[in-house]
Amino acid sequence: MSQRRILITGATGGLGKALVREAIGRDHAVRATGRSVAAGEELRTLGAEFVRFDLECADAMSALVEGCDSVIHAAALSASWGPRAAFESANVDATCRLIEASQEHCVTRFVFVSSPSIFASLKDRVGIGEHAAPNSTPLNFYAQTKLAAERDVLAASTKTLACCAIRPRALVGDSDRVILPKLVELARRKRMPLPRGGQALIELTDLRDAAHAICEAEERAKKIAGRAVNISGGQPHTVRDIALQLADALGTSPRLVTIPIGAAHMLANVLERIASLTGSSEEPVLTRYTLATLGYSQTFDLEPAQRLLEYQPRYDALATLLDQARALAAQENAA
Repeated sequence: MSQRRILITGATGGLGKALVREAIGRDHAVRATGRSVAAGEELRTLGAEFVRFDLECADAMSALVEGCDSVIHAAALSASWGPRAAFESANVDATCRLIEASQEHCVTRFVFVSSPSIFASLKDRVGIGEHAAPNSTPLNFYAQTKLAAERDVLAASTKTLACCAIRPRALVGDSDRVILPKLVELARRKRMPLPRGGQALIELTDLRDAAHAICEAEERAKKIAGRAVNISGGQPHTVRDIALQLADALGTSPRLVTIPIGAAHMLANVLERIASLTGSSEEPVLTRYTLATLGYSQTFDLEPAQRLLEYQPRYDALATLLDQARALAAQENAA
């Protein structure tokens, strides 16, 4: 394995930190970028060069990439609600500028961290394969812009710049600021509403497995150029089962309430419409995207990941989630 200098964007997030650890563990030199100075100091202790940088600022993008052999682009605006312009700027425009800077400085590998949200639909999708089409009408601006950015990245792949994309599903683990906080909020309510009774299947993914797959893609970028690969923990669980186990880990006992799917559809549409008309920056209690996540199954065929990346999940992602929940509960009880 030859050592390369790899630029990792979004390095101060949960996945970013896992990527830095994985890349350094493979003896690569890492230039890590993000906005958090405190998290950046932690990355320095791991052996990374940290550069505090806002990718939406076009200035100095060239200098950020200079001297790097590869780019792993994990930075994104990953909220599920907000104005279109913010998502376009963070997820599409910044990605295109990063590609241009990579071309300018003769970077040879570019791995884009995409999202399975591009498949999110108000219907069950089980065993999604490598040739499955994304939802033709994305359910929010995040999914829409991640799909647009993914297509821009794959279209930029050439003989000199090998570009590929990895779509990791429902990431959990150390420094997770997305999945665990939302699930904890639900588990701490007196009544936990579950569309379709919580029978939808979801596949969680441990951050460490995702980082391993993404770094494998960086290693094999020239062989998988122009392709996108779906990644998950490979163990589907019902939303209801996850909810019950999470509540037990937190020491809560919410009453699970089944929401008829027709009523959930109507409520999500009405709440989104009101929020849009009023220009609210607050995410509605229920959106079509949330309904797709909690009410409809989304699982993946991992055969392409196994074939192209020799990927095999090494961690039980649900166990990871529950360990994080127990640690959070213990920390709060000790405070």
